[in-house]
Amino acid sequence: MTDKKKKKLPPDALKYQAFQQQREVKRPLLKNCLKAFLVGGFICLIGQLISTFYIYYFNFTEQTAGNPTTATLIFLTMLLTGFGVYDRIGQFAGAGSAVPVTGFGNAVISAAIEHKTEGFILGVGGNIFKIAGPVIVYGVFSAFIVALIKTIILEWGGF
Repeated sequence: MTDKKKKKLPPDALKYQAFQQQREVKRPLLKNCLKAFLVGGFICLIGQLISTFYIYYFNFTEQTAGNPTTATLIFLTMLLTGFGVYDRIGQFAGAGSAVPVTGFGNAVISAAIEHKTEGFILGVGGNIFKIAGPVIVYGVFSAFIVALIKTIILEWGGF
């Protein structure tokens, strides 16, 4: 807060701000960043191992192994979320577990689990994409725009 705004606040508000700053829990920023980095890296390592598995045992190429790898990671995340394991991982790792594609799977299945008591149609079906829906729409729309730009450039002899 700037000094000008502090001067305009009543004395009680200033006292409360001082009290609040004294009681504020100091977060271990470096420790949290390290945990997020290590867990996010471990999730990516698992993804790389799955990709390698698809390449060697199912004759995928490096270019084509990405989609089944992503689907497998999302499936495993949904399974772990259903058993309550992924929530513990998320509590420990923070953004390290939310940034990879596994965070998307967790968001989808968490909404489904939360609303399952309302029934399959109105509960699960109506709420499953509440959090992940905008992400899907943005991704599809962005992919469409990029593909449109690429097509225009290639058709008009750009690059």
